[in-house]
Amino acid sequence: MKFRKFALKIGALAMLAFAAVSSTSLTQAHAATTATVVSESSMTPATYVRASSSGATYNISTSGTTATFSSATHYLKNYPSTTWEATKKMTLKKSNGSEYLYYYVTNKSGTVSGWIWHQYLKAGTSSATVLGYAEKELGKSYSYGATGPNSFDCSGLVQYVYKKAADKTLARTAQAQYSDYTHVSSSSLKKGDLVFFGTSTGSITHDGIYVGDGKMIDAQDDGVITESITAAWWHLVGYSQPVSLS
Repeated sequence: MKFRKFALKIGALAMLAFAAVSSTSLTQAHAATTATVVSESSMTPATYVRASSSGATYNISTSGTTATFSSATHYLKNYPSTTWEATKKMTLKKSNGSEYLYYYVTNKSGTVSGWIWHQYLKAGTSSATVLGYAEKELGKSYSYGATGPNSFDCSGLVQYVYKKAADKTLARTAQAQYSDYTHVSSSSLKKGDLVFFGTSTGSITHDGIYVGDGKMIDAQDDGVITESITAAWWHLVGYSQPVSLS
């Protein structure tokens, strides 16, 4: 019995040692990986979220047409609610002869960046990013026709937040922000979606950004505040989703 336990311990230790060596070998092998640069250019800023928990960012250095990868710098599994902004793209040909498109991305707070294979991402913005930008404007004053950064009207606030959070320029009026984008039901409503008020869907007079629990951040006479979407002074008529939220 003692021999069996000893053998099991030795086997477990051997497996751990093999895993550690394999991991180190893979990291070192990737650090030495090179590819041929097919093209590299800036791109219109666009936002993405992770397609799954797989994938990582890398530092890629170039010399002439040779690109050299560092080891992985940031793993997507650690960034479940992050919105990534892509500003550059690079197509690389690897040793297998296939071409791969990489984006240079930075998180919206500007603290993490690197190159990542584009298929690890999908177009969109996280709800957390939209809410984060909306919350930064709380307490600012209301002014009809204002679009920020110091004061807002209702649709001006929505437009400002979405430009910051999702690199998307929304229509200017509340009516157009309802009419121009995908409508969603109350059961499908997500944090960051837009909430609309008026006498009917054809006569929208106010909108705000849904933050959950039946509340929104909006710009109204009292300034930019958080309030209930069922407040007596508003008549709720619908919802829209200008971008895909995760």
